[in-house]
Amino acid sequence: MGDYTIKRLDEVHDVLGDYPGEMRMMTRDLEAEQVAFTYRRMPQHTGGKGSYGHRHKEQEEVYFVASGKLQFKLDDEILELDGGTAVRVAPQTWRSVWNAEPEDAELIIVSKVVPGGSKDDAEYLEDFWPE
Repeated sequence: MGDYTIKRLDEVHDVLGDYPGEMRMMTRDLEAEQVAFTYRRMPQHTGGKGSYGHRHKEQEEVYFVASGKLQFKLDDEILELDGGTAVRVAPQTWRSVWNAEPEDAELIIVSKVVPGGSKDDAEYLEDFWPE
């Protein structure tokens, strides 16, 4: 037997709880040691607008908009990216994502696994993206 792990989205816990949409951090369930992989489904008016942003000390992230259209606030710039578009975000760049569209958007987030967990590597900024 080969050394691989297969997981379906519905087999991985949704960390959002009562917040609309879903976010499934698949890294641990996939037993991945080097690559962090997160799936997020974002209904209209979900994400970080009117809330906080974050950045990292070491962790670079790649965001891939799998479907729909999303707004990204990267430092002071706001970009609109639609399905099939990827953006690499350097660790020190403040970031947040928002869905202003009526349709759900699907987002894939890929980064490296950070020893101790990404929360130890992250810094948060309240009121990063005012409404």
